[in-house]
Amino acid sequence: MKKKLTAAILAGLMCVAALTGCGSGGGSTQQAQTGSESAGTAAPAEGKVEVEFWYAGGKTVVDLIQGIIDEYNASQDQYHVTAVTQADYTETFQKLQAGIAGKAAPDLVLLDTAPARQLYERGLVEALDAYQEADETFNADDYFEVYADQGKYTDGTTFARPMYGTIQICYYNIKAFDDAGVDPATVKTWQDMEEAAKKIKAAGYDYGWEPMGGDAKNLIDAAFANGAKVLSDDGTQVTINTPEWVEVWESFRKWIHDDEIMITHQGGQGWQYWYDTIDDVITGKAGGYTGSPGDAPDLDFSIVQAMEQPGWGSNPSAPWAQALMLCIPKDSPDEEKQGAYDFLRYFTNAENQAAFSIMTGYGPANKRVTNVADYQTYMSENQAAGVLLSQSEHASIYPVDPTGGAILDALNIAAEKVEVDGVSAQEALDEAQKVAQEALDEALGQ
Repeated sequence: MKKKLTAAILAGLMCVAALTGCGSGGGSTQQAQTGSESAGTAAPAEGKVEVEFWYAGGKTVVDLIQGIIDEYNASQDQYHVTAVTQADYTETFQKLQAGIAGKAAPDLVLLDTAPARQLYERGLVEALDAYQEADETFNADDYFEVYADQGKYTDGTTFARPMYGTIQICYYNIKAFDDAGVDPATVKTWQDMEEAAKKIKAAGYDYGWEPMGGDAKNLIDAAFANGAKVLSDDGTQVTINTPEWVEVWESFRKWIHDDEIMITHQGGQGWQYWYDTIDDVITGKAGGYTGSPGDAPDLDFSIVQAMEQPGWGSNPSAPWAQALMLCIPKDSPDEEKQGAYDFLRYFTNAENQAAFSIMTGYGPANKRVTNVADYQTYMSENQAAGVLLSQSEHASIYPVDPTGGAILDALNIAAEKVEVDGVSAQEALDEAQKVAQEALDEALGQ
């Protein structure tokens, strides 16, 4: 049912795209040198304001966004959006900076939160408040706060609107939990998961649980549930080796290396570690794993189901929510900026957010997707969708990092030491703390 639903949505968008392509006139738009113009973009009709949109994504995302773009172009006579795809978000940011310097920036761009904020601080992206005040369709309450707040500056100014979000969730093997006599609804904390993992291994499985490797995200999520903070309240001190961090990370080290009820895959070519983790759960070697909501479209929900990340002790879960942000570069002509906002408004309406989430598995920024009939059907077929929406109500925001990522890099190195090498959490986090504090001191000129 899920595959039929998503195919129908994409087919509908492609039909609109085909009609738009046949009906449009005018010359072809010149391909930008900084990326690849998406296939299927119809030439702008005479008199329309041309709006250039840069973003990154895999084939599914590219096809879906292009369908929404073509639908938008066909829906009105004032603007024409042309998409230019980039390899990834890092390349998008690098080429955007070069484009701004060379007066060849796009009119709309999709960025990670930190680069978007950096550009706003440098006066290079437009504040959206005036556009939103003039937009009769805009309602701030339509958006999950955990995503929308990442597009707000310290003074409350909105410098970006979230396009979508992601929070890691848990997927469990139904049979493994049944064989172990564990009710997934009873796993509310990581201490509960520890007991469940022991029972699953005792039931004949290789491992009870597999936190996703590759970086520190899973360990950060669990630490946030224990009240851990990355920075002091005044932002001058790194705080990644406090007892709240050490308790959580040492528990994972123990579960992986001492108790051997968990494992984390690392390395391999590309995303091999990710596929190995999923395969272990699908093939019945492990009881479950912590992974991406983007895994959901490719999972067989007759074998696995989804649940929220556990909390820690008496604390509820508070996983790190990441948002991808739509920004309007400041140097574009006013009419192109207005067109960029108009498309931004269109893309983030409930219907298009629902279509995007259904096809990709990622979290909608617009909470009103639950009013869309197709999304209601999707939620009834895909438990992960409801889990993601529920986590979006109580997730955490990773703080603004003045070092440009050095703190997170230090945490990623420490996570590998703990999960792979079995180094004590205190030792690994003390080393990370030292490196991160030096980077913060340099960034703040302390």
